[in-house]
Amino acid sequence: MLGDELSAAGPSYVYTLETKEDEMGRIVVTEFVSMDGVMQAPGGEDFKYPGWTFEFDRGEDGNQFKLQETLEADALLLGRVTYESFAGAWPSREGPFAEKFNAMPKYVLSSTLESPEWNNTTVLDGRAVEAAPQLKAEIDGIIQVPGSLQLVQALLEADVVDDLHLMVFPVVLGTGRKLFGELDEKLDWRLAEVKQVGPDGVVVMSYERAR
Repeated sequence: MLGDELSAAGPSYVYTLETKEDEMGRIVVTEFVSMDGVMQAPGGEDFKYPGWTFEFDRGEDGNQFKLQETLEADALLLGRVTYESFAGAWPSREGPFAEKFNAMPKYVLSSTLESPEWNNTTVLDGRAVEAAPQLKAEIDGIIQVPGSLQLVQALLEADVVDDLHLMVFPVVLGTGRKLFGELDEKLDWRLAEVKQVGPDGVVVMSYERAR
């Protein structure tokens, strides 16, 4: 158990996913990380270095990468903290990125979220280890997981993540919550793509789970 993001949902918004035969989605975790693996507060929150990604220019290529991966997504899977952050920002924004986020289905794991106001939001019943495989069976497409540290670490531990998209910024923060935690078993990955975006040395690294 890794806290609220991984707990059962409240009874008002419990949703049990139905399994489809011969169709499987892909869980794609996408994160901003420092060179030392920190993913905390990339856009700003109570942290020693809030909004540290804004110090670097990821350029048009970096912006296009983030837009394209979002346009290709079929659903969002979020922990409660990331969900509330997104729900407080994206509904009031405009443009293709915001339009996609606001329109597509959103699934959130929480035991305390009772009245989600962001449209197309479903609170899932169960923990990540149970809910994620059910969601992959229900959605024949890309299930994107941005942020959501506790959720992502539980998904990695359960070995249900298919792809990792890491935008690595050229900074060693030396403090903060890190993407990768302790695992019971090692996980092997295959590098699918690596490229520098923007003039400041930001690198996009895409991995596929090697099974």
